[in-house]
Amino acid sequence: MLAIVKSEKKPGAKLEERPNPKPGPNDVLIKIKAASICGTDAQIYEWNAWAEKRIKPPIIFGHEFCGDVVEVGSMVQTVAVGDFVSAESHIPCGYCFQCRNDQMHICKNLKILGVDTNGGFAEYISLPSVCAWKNPTTIKPQIASIMEPLGNAVYTALADEITGLSVAVFGCGPSGLFTVGVCAASGAGPVISVIKHEFRRKIAQKMGAAKVLKVGENDIVAEIMKATGGEGVDVALEMSGSPDAIHQAFQVVKKGGRISFFGIPTKPVDVNFADEIIFKGLRIYGINGRLMYKTWYKMKNLLESGKLDPSPVITHEFSFKDFEKGMTAMIAPDRSCGKVILHP
Repeated sequence: MLAIVKSEKKPGAKLEERPNPKPGPNDVLIKIKAASICGTDAQIYEWNAWAEKRIKPPIIFGHEFCGDVVEVGSMVQTVAVGDFVSAESHIPCGYCFQCRNDQMHICKNLKILGVDTNGGFAEYISLPSVCAWKNPTTIKPQIASIMEPLGNAVYTALADEITGLSVAVFGCGPSGLFTVGVCAASGAGPVISVIKHEFRRKIAQKMGAAKVLKVGENDIVAEIMKATGGEGVDVALEMSGSPDAIHQAFQVVKKGGRISFFGIPTKPVDVNFADEIIFKGLRIYGINGRLMYKTWYKMKNLLESGKLDPSPVITHEFSFKDFEKGMTAMIAPDRSCGKVILHP
């Protein structure tokens, strides 16, 4: 089979022929129909400091994908040959304290597809059946391939009450844009989107942002306070990992409000616990992946309701042989893309 492989400890990747995987007794063999590029994949491609510490080449990367089940292991009961599935990228062990307490998404022995094991930038993948989510046959492959990152947005937004509440979403990467859509579809309002890249302004608006503020162009805190009558927002959702955005989130959320943190800072961030958290009586959630599978059921229902349409975030599609064009779009300084889809 053809696969996109991180074969060396340096920038770049190669399209190579690799042996077809063979499923074990608890695995399913999937023929990939579409895969999407995550920011993590771009980091692996660029070979930044995180990738250098974490990734052990050679490895097939990519963890956002969908495909048809073409073979199942002898112990598999949850999916069958012919099912169209998306992948949950967190591989749980099934026996640690977290797994036994309804927290498989933060399993103590967690492995991640395309990071710790071979991933989905390939024509076929052997996937643990616990990570296979069965889709309705009506869903488009492009949408099915982004269920994993869309799930990040659903978990972030719906970690606590959201309907009828004002929200500020910091970050305009695909997960941030999906989050705007989830908030709007769930009856939040107004939803304020804080962006860094101008290309993504119209996408944020299409996803349901009532107001879009740009870093470096607007006084973010002042504009959000003005838009909320000086009260601040009920909910702040931080999707970028930017230290500035983290502090702005603390500033604009009202007393008794909620912040969900999904973005990952590249270094430790100083926080004024007294003024930014304790005296404001905040509720804070750290978001890691998706709840298995509570988040997936919510996402399925939002999509089937027609209230959530993530398609405006998808801006580019390429074949595997042109994967470098997709990576180039993802890492361009102006980020003139949304979600990039790859097809075998």
